[in-house]
Amino acid sequence: MTPEELSRFTTDVTKYPREFCHARVRDMVRIRRLEERCAELYGAGKIRGFLHLYIGEEAVAAGAMPNLGPDDAVVATYREHGQALLRGVSMNAIMAEMYGKAEGCSRGRGGSMHLFDAATRFYGGNAIVGGGLPLAVGLALADKMSGHKGRVNACFFGEGAVAEGVFHESLNLAGLWRLPVLFICENNLYAMGTALSRSESQIDLTKKAGSYGIRTAHINGMNVLAVHEATKAAVEAVRTDGLPYFVEFHTYRFRAHSMFDAELYRNKDEVERWKKHGPIHTFTDRLKAAGMMSEAEFQAIDRDAMAEVDAAVQFADAGTWEPVEHLTRDVMTPARERSNA
Repeated sequence: MTPEELSRFTTDVTKYPREFCHARVRDMVRIRRLEERCAELYGAGKIRGFLHLYIGEEAVAAGAMPNLGPDDAVVATYREHGQALLRGVSMNAIMAEMYGKAEGCSRGRGGSMHLFDAATRFYGGNAIVGGGLPLAVGLALADKMSGHKGRVNACFFGEGAVAEGVFHESLNLAGLWRLPVLFICENNLYAMGTALSRSESQIDLTKKAGSYGIRTAHINGMNVLAVHEATKAAVEAVRTDGLPYFVEFHTYRFRAHSMFDAELYRNKDEVERWKKHGPIHTFTDRLKAAGMMSEAEFQAIDRDAMAEVDAAVQFADAGTWEPVEHLTRDVMTPARERSNA
């Protein structure tokens, strides 16, 4: 869909409590400010390796994540900062991980692409395209075999993963074994530098998922309330009957695929068209028009987010490097444990 086509699908903001709408703005602004600072820190050499920004796609995480409970599992891609933050991983731990510091959520070993937090059941941050799909299926199978009814295993992935064989294997098993997986496809139109229409003969991705007997929906992923409503319905369905569900969210990233991307595959006019339909300013404009948010209230949310980012940067700057002698930890099981196995 074009941004203009998506913009026709709106949601009445007055159906929701003011506090709920403000919370969704807060979620999106926290993600945006965190990532903008990460881009600056990358340029300054504080953050190294790969960095894939979520800027422009915030409505998907902000609309979807609040519908998941603490016993549910979340599996994400390498563009996972927003999901991790809204899952409850502290911004301090995320920023320290970006720096490669021992105080990071993965002890500094994973960096941007491998955020992980077992306490919140956030299972990555997975760098391999489509790599999270079989993990989510495995988690769902474990829930089913152990009798944990009512759990949802949410798996976020981009439309590029649909071209991978593991996508079809995972959806086939989820449909065949009737597993409680919520497949969330963030379709931002470009798998790295290849447009969806240049790599897939069928660009309606719900038809691919539907071929495995899985319920589907495709939603305006630039509208945080539309994302919320679709995810709420999908989560309730999976939680009730334990069967898989696939939701395709049409969204768009405003930045390049990664900080290494020269972005030669799309023109600036296209990006600017999409920015006019950005998830944060369009939602706040609608709230202001409905008398549900003032500019002063938005500015307060923005200041709070910036203060949180500033504190996270200070935390990461003051963090420690993992001692060299610890670098072989977790590579192999200690000999004593192997002998007792």
